[in-house]
Amino acid sequence: MYEQEIEQLQAMIDESSRIVFFGGAGVSTESGIPDFRSADGIYHQAYRYSPEEVVSHSFFVKHPEAFYEFYKEKMMILDARPNPAHLKLAELERAGKLSAVVTQNIDGLHQAAGSRQVYELHGSILRNYCMDCHTFYDAEYVKNAEGIPRCEKCGGMIKPDVVLYEEGLDPATISGAVRAISEADMLIIGGTSLVVYPAAGFIDYFHGKYLVLINKSETARDVRANLAIAAPIGSVMEKIRV
Repeated sequence: MYEQEIEQLQAMIDESSRIVFFGGAGVSTESGIPDFRSADGIYHQAYRYSPEEVVSHSFFVKHPEAFYEFYKEKMMILDARPNPAHLKLAELERAGKLSAVVTQNIDGLHQAAGSRQVYELHGSILRNYCMDCHTFYDAEYVKNAEGIPRCEKCGGMIKPDVVLYEEGLDPATISGAVRAISEADMLIIGGTSLVVYPAAGFIDYFHGKYLVLINKSETARDVRANLAIAAPIGSVMEKIRV
């Protein structure tokens, strides 16, 4: 299944030398991390507060204990491991074919697979800082803390380095991602429905030769893609030869 499309993808990759991968939640679901918008995703589960409300800046400030209860249980999946998509992208980078990964995910799995040039648009659960003295704490410290994680040095509340609703994206990350996409000769978009803005708008900076979409469901951008494959990203990427 999809043999013809995968051969097309292989030919495009063989011809390209500045590939950028733009990925969303579907890249990590194959590692056991739940997404937000699928039928059984986090947004469709019943909670006292809606997940979209919980992961907002204002909710974090007003109800930090409830925020951390949800965040630690549903968003900090620390035993997840890279899947074939993460591993193949790292392999393409080592081979000098892929210049950057731009991701909407916060799980750090691209780096765990060996990718080095990764632009994390929405931050990372692996970085956490005291809001008062800015001391760094790793994910294990936050996950294992009782209730609200507090700084050992000053007692301040710790905040994950993730972009919550109502917060802006990091300017340096934006500029790096836009530059990589604008300089790419091939853009592979995988595991995203392209509905989260401003991140989804980044692909408008692509002016290269090949635009490829790999997603289990169709996206609004399918019509302008050179190739669209409706399949799980890992099962497609693992068949690519580097």
